[in-house]
Amino acid sequence: MKRSRILALLVGGVFCVAVMSLYRMLELMQGSERDRQGGPAVGQVEEDLSRLQLKIDRLEHLLVDNNRLVARLRDSLLVRESQEGRRVSNVSSDSSHSRAGPPPGCQTAEEMKDGADGVQLLDVYDLLPFDNPDGGAWKQGFEITYNGDEWAEHPLELFLVPHSHNDPGWLKTFDGYFQDQTRHILDNMLVKLGEDSRRKMIWAEISYFSKWWSGIDEQKRELVKRLVKAGQLELVTGGWVMADEANSHYFALLDQLIEGHQWLQTHLGVKPSSGWAVDPFGHSPSMTYLLKGAGLSNMVIQRVHYSVKKHFARQQTLEFLWRQNWDSSSRSDITCHMMPFYSYDVPHTCGPNPSVCCQFDFHRLPGGRVFCPWKIPPQPITEQNIKERALLLLDQYRQKSRLFRSSVLLVPLGDDFRYVESKEWDAQFSNYQKLFDYFDQHPELHIKARFGTLSDYFAALHRRLSTTGKNLRTLRGDFFTYADRDDHYWSGYFTSRPFYKRLDRTLESTLRATEILYTLTLAEMRRYRGDGHLVEGFPEGEHYQRLTEARRNLGLFQHHDAVTGTARDPVVIDYGTRLFRSILNLRQVLLSSAHWLLLLDKSQYHKDQSKSFLEMSEVISAQDALPQKTILTLGDEPRSLVVFNPTEQLQTTVVNLVVDSPDARVVDAETGLPLAAQISAVWEEPSKVSSQAFQLSFVAELPPLSLVVYHVIKAPGRSVPWARYIIHRHGKPPTVQSEHFQMTRLEGDEANAPLSLRNKHLQIWSSPETGLLQKLRLQSGLVRQVKVQFLWYGTRTSGEKSGAYLFLPGVEGPQVYSPSEPPLVRVTRGPVFSEITSCFPHFTHTVRLYHLDGHAGKSLEISNTVDIRSESNKELVMRLISDVASGNRFYTDLNGFQMQQRRTLEKLPLQANFYPMTSSSFLQDSSSRLSLLSAQSQAVASLRSGELELVLDRRLQQDDNRGLGQGVTDNKLTASLYRLLLEDRKGGAKEVGGASVQHLSLLAHLASLSLSHPPIAMVAPGNGQLPKLRPFQPLRSSLPCDVHLLNLRTLEDQQEAGSPSQEAALLIHRKGFDCNSAPDPLPTCTWSEQEEVNLDNLFSPLQFRSLRRSGFTLLRDQDEPDSADQAAHVTALRPMEINAFRVQIA
Repeated sequence: MKRSRILALLVGGVFCVAVMSLYRMLELMQGSERDRQGGPAVGQVEEDLSRLQLKIDRLEHLLVDNNRLVARLRDSLLVRESQEGRRVSNVSSDSSHSRAGPPPGCQTAEEMKDGADGVQLLDVYDLLPFDNPDGGAWKQGFEITYNGDEWAEHPLELFLVPHSHNDPGWLKTFDGYFQDQTRHILDNMLVKLGEDSRRKMIWAEISYFSKWWSGIDEQKRELVKRLVKAGQLELVTGGWVMADEANSHYFALLDQLIEGHQWLQTHLGVKPSSGWAVDPFGHSPSMTYLLKGAGLSNMVIQRVHYSVKKHFARQQTLEFLWRQNWDSSSRSDITCHMMPFYSYDVPHTCGPNPSVCCQFDFHRLPGGRVFCPWKIPPQPITEQNIKERALLLLDQYRQKSRLFRSSVLLVPLGDDFRYVESKEWDAQFSNYQKLFDYFDQHPELHIKARFGTLSDYFAALHRRLSTTGKNLRTLRGDFFTYADRDDHYWSGYFTSRPFYKRLDRTLESTLRATEILYTLTLAEMRRYRGDGHLVEGFPEGEHYQRLTEARRNLGLFQHHDAVTGTARDPVVIDYGTRLFRSILNLRQVLLSSAHWLLLLDKSQYHKDQSKSFLEMSEVISAQDALPQKTILTLGDEPRSLVVFNPTEQLQTTVVNLVVDSPDARVVDAETGLPLAAQISAVWEEPSKVSSQAFQLSFVAELPPLSLVVYHVIKAPGRSVPWARYIIHRHGKPPTVQSEHFQMTRLEGDEANAPLSLRNKHLQIWSSPETGLLQKLRLQSGLVRQVKVQFLWYGTRTSGEKSGAYLFLPGVEGPQVYSPSEPPLVRVTRGPVFSEITSCFPHFTHTVRLYHLDGHAGKSLEISNTVDIRSESNKELVMRLISDVASGNRFYTDLNGFQMQQRRTLEKLPLQANFYPMTSSSFLQDSSSRLSLLSAQSQAVASLRSGELELVLDRRLQQDDNRGLGQGVTDNKLTASLYRLLLEDRKGGAKEVGGASVQHLSLLAHLASLSLSHPPIAMVAPGNGQLPKLRPFQPLRSSLPCDVHLLNLRTLEDQQEAGSPSQEAALLIHRKGFDCNSAPDPLPTCTWSEQEEVNLDNLFSPLQFRSLRRSGFTLLRDQDEPDSADQAAHVTALRPMEINAFRVQIA
């Protein structure tokens, strides 16, 4: 203890001396500035002074952090002394850790193997020839044979599972489908299942089911409950939608599962046990992890590459235990059934011959609107034909059964929007019941067939596997990129409608921020009142309804025809309007919550929402418009600015405002101290500067989950440094006029020299002709070529062409983007940030360097604003060309949750080597790693060693024959945002062979967090006297670097529907991070090898009145029973794992 105190005193003394020395330097420099009488170097001196002031501010903050660290070390020792003998440890950095070694708790790259019975999909891809020979009746497969006696000992046990796939939007809007089809399907379901207890059905989309439920009476609701209890109706997956698994972020995937499962628990008292994903265009293990964590044990998938299906069918591995790449145990295993054939419709589910199976789709009986394309129609089952019909069908069942390890067989019976009319129910159920009765009357056929649900099927499967002593093989990997036939790879939808993919993530980050602030507000109100009640006048019910609507609209957009960009134009507008409306509604909740939290005198709170206490600093005017900063009018009185940090980490970040005067500065509202800032131009056109608006950028230090108050004031001229500009166009110098900013043109040799920017962490060089990045050097001395290039892809001139789903590039391949004249290039230099902007006809590209400590200063910010509305059948690509020796391997994320190794294979067509990138991708060799972090999802490829390319937008004039019936021509002015991070790989990093499991670096995780969840700025109106505000800081310190607060979501009151309860879902994700990329210097957050943590200490000074571990979707029957550790709020957080808790905040 004495040593700790001495160390604290020494460190504090060093900091004090450093601060005093720098203050003295500041005085000397200010004196020298007065001596110069405003010579030509005044701007430079101002910049130096601003940087020095910034360093002093940082030192002051570091001194505060130092004191906090000493206090935490002292607390840690006290905790250890008081809890001696227990395996409890606060997460903290190891003080003895050498910076040269790997950080504690990191994940070493390793190849996961599961013995002879394990399947690694990457190895399968290497093995397969990906040819497509004609397989006969099963075109994409092979001829299946059997002897006939295979089922003598264990009869064929067949479950025919009726289903109706209801897209929540595609060719019609969600409401359009509901009115025209879905409500009739569910109305008929009640009647027809009630007529015969042997009839069964499964239903997946809770968005539709909940809408239908709200319109039926209590008598029908009781009938639904009886059907569910009897096992005739099973709710499968239980998500709000059948989600896309390529573009969706894991926050949204889990959120729509929570919404669906909570609805089922409240209204039906059931929880799903089996997943059903027959239409998403490829499948991700991130989804299986979420399903397993939500309590599901089994799942069914369909859209998998036809060559992979064929291989699995030959190996009898169509049913397997799907395991996470990173999991060395079987904890994450889930039983998965892969459908073997082309589609989930009736012709492709009874067996390998679609012309035969179609004859048993009794919805296609002659005289109806639907027919069999193979020209052999179904026949009603009669006494005269039943034997022939039954044996013909049995042959298909037997052939299909030979593809599986057990004699239990799943046969779906349905298609899109089936069972709308009463007569279809009668035709399907009555004819199949006759066939089943015939099978029962002929035991020599060795088949027991009946209608069933997924639960019926999987229960029988597990029984049979147990009886026969057979085991399912384990599988690791993902099922991208999907091809349904020939070279038709579905990699186009990874990018289609990129404007809405970006809007999706905007709503996601807004929802998470609002959920957290709303939950904290309710807890603070109850604490303030002291009696557990909320403050009178706060519209908690209305706000909860807004939150619920936003959850459901975000959930709806995760549908596999929504976020994918594969719906018709009017449907896209409907989705966009829902997203837009929810963002506006959430902002109301956010502003109202911040209002109450910030008031020093809570009695001054007023509920009159028409008199907004705070307003957002940026506005979105329409569902298809980019956000715009509002112009802040400055007067004699300070304008209050509130900034919310929605992350669990201390953030040193740059906040941007637009003001009406260049004579502005920002001060801390509590201390009155000015903050480091710069004034920059607002560009109305590439070479036209606004004379009415100015960008004010300042450095904010934001504690985790805090609301910080600043004042924006009109200040005497040039009290904040102004940015300086170089304007350049190669061979054609531009003319730019500005009365406020210094504009310089490059002339002579300067015009041909590389453009360069630098901060304390890195330096970049860009082309003088294009302004595009060419080279990057780290402070460590590592230099890498990193060239940015733009390209066009066209499509084929004949046959099938690219569309919303498919990417079918022309034989000419990518063509370098070559504008008719060189771009206008703007170089901005300032003390807060510097940037290079290139203005091309179809896009504006900016690379920005922040002059900051921490991760924000160590990465490059890359932004594009793209407009290809003038083009036809073109796709715009941004390519990074580096000298990282990555070979044919690169890594992309799956849903922002985990990284997946990719291998670029020459045997595959170009379009097959594109993969989904939700939030990150990286290349690496033994000495360096180049990571690209993204704020939106898109397609990515690495077609050659050291290269990464991303598809930014696609405009396609034709349908690609997958049912949509239109091209993609509703392009918008679209923004995309990235962080580029180059890192040394230390510790003798070596490549691991095979399908190695890799993780993002700690620095990449932190950069991705701030990219996905930027600070939210709010301003107080400039009219009238403001009440006294006090910053809100709920956490004493950041959470550990690798612990992410996924959500803090208020749960619905079980007694009062549509109202908030006192309980919240606390969702924590402990991320895995790479051992070979340790940041230097170390970040201010902490980490540890310890898995057990005390959540009260982690979230101090917040305290939990109750805390209980639960399943991911917070169903009550998944709550763990009380234990001593739970009572002490001690829990294990394993790397990569998500943990869910039902909590009440004291």
